[in-house]
Amino acid sequence: MPEKQVKLRKLPRSKAKIFKIRNRKGYAAVCENNLTEGITEQEALRRMNVALKRMGLTLG
Repeated sequence: MPEKQVKLRKLPRSKAKIFKIRNRKGYAAVCENNLTEGITEQEALRRMNVALKRMGLTLG
């Protein structure tokens, strides 16, 4: 049985706040009550997109 495709709602990129984590290596991203970490800013954003997809959202 084919799965239904869900249309993801786009959020502006400015909704995600990225910051350097103090006293640690890496960066964190916060958006829509989700927090993700990554070694680089891009990795933190990539992980944020995965978390947002679970909610039916995406950064656009």
